Order: sequence, then structure tokens, then C-alpha cells
Amino acid sequence: MVRKFAGALLLATALTVTLAPLPASAATGAPATAPPAAMTVAGPAGAAPAVMAVTGSAESAPKLIAYKIYFGRCKDTCRIKVRVTNKSRKTLYSVNLNARLKINGRKAGSCYDYIGKIRPKRVRWGGCTVRTRTLSTLWNRWLDGEIRYDKDVNTVVHYEYYR
Repeated sequence: MVRKFAGALLLATALTVTLAPLPASAATGAPATAPPAAMTVAGPAGAAPAVMAVTGSAESAPKLIAYKIYFGRCKDTCRIKVRVTNKSRKTLYSVNLNARLKINGRKAGSCYDYIGKIRPKRVRWGGCTVRTRTLSTLWNRWLDGEIRYDKDVNTVVHYEYYR
């Protein structure tokens, strides 16, 4: 038996969240240069250029989730934990997490996790472990005193919902 849902299936993606130190201007309270509020998009020949607002993520996808990144042990292997909160009154289905780990700006590895279904106003945890030769090499170089070990994680959370 096939169960029909009222409405259309919608896919959404919450784009990159980065854990990194604040720039010096943000930490001191000095005004930072702001990115342009709009950009010009070239249209067909003879048409006036269109102006569209620039945002940090996809404009069409509603922001139904909030998430926070935590680090577990991060040496030659790195444990990344993410708390995903469903802010909406809709159930989110097929929630997936992708994480990309960088050490000193160099990609050290990536991992993914299937979180599952998140009911309205609820929280689910996801996590994954990065184990790569690059990460191990960077850790050994830090132990030898050759480099710093600044961790940075970019995450993408995909989900589906029915309207």
C-alpha cells in the first residue's frame, strides 16, 4: 500500500558553517568591511542588467534547522559531533551530515553521517570520525614542533520535508 502525503516533497540544504577564530577586527570591535549588498547579473543582449541580493546560503530553502559543532578527540583521528535542532513545525526526513576537516587551511579529510528523521522542535545528534593519512601526518608534524594545529570544520546538512 502506498501512502500519499499532502503536498510536495521539498529538498533543502543548510550550507557551510565554519568553526574558526574571529578576525582581529571582529574581536576588537573595529568596523569590518562589509560584502556588497547586491550584485549585477548580466542578462540577454540588449536587456537591462538584473540586481539580486547576495546571501550566505541558498535563497529558496527555508532555514528549518540550527546546528552546533563540537569536537571530540582530535589528534591523529578526529571525532566531529553535531547537534541538529529542528526549528520548524514540520518533520524533517532523511537528514544527512557531511563534514570537511581542515588543519591550518589544508584539507585533512571528510566524513558523513545519516542522522535520520527529526520531529518538530526536537534535537538529534550526528557524528563522524575522520581518519586519514594526511591528518596523521599533520599530527606528527605538530608533535615535532614544525606546524600549528588549527582545526576548522565546514559542515553541510541536507534534509527533506513535506509541505
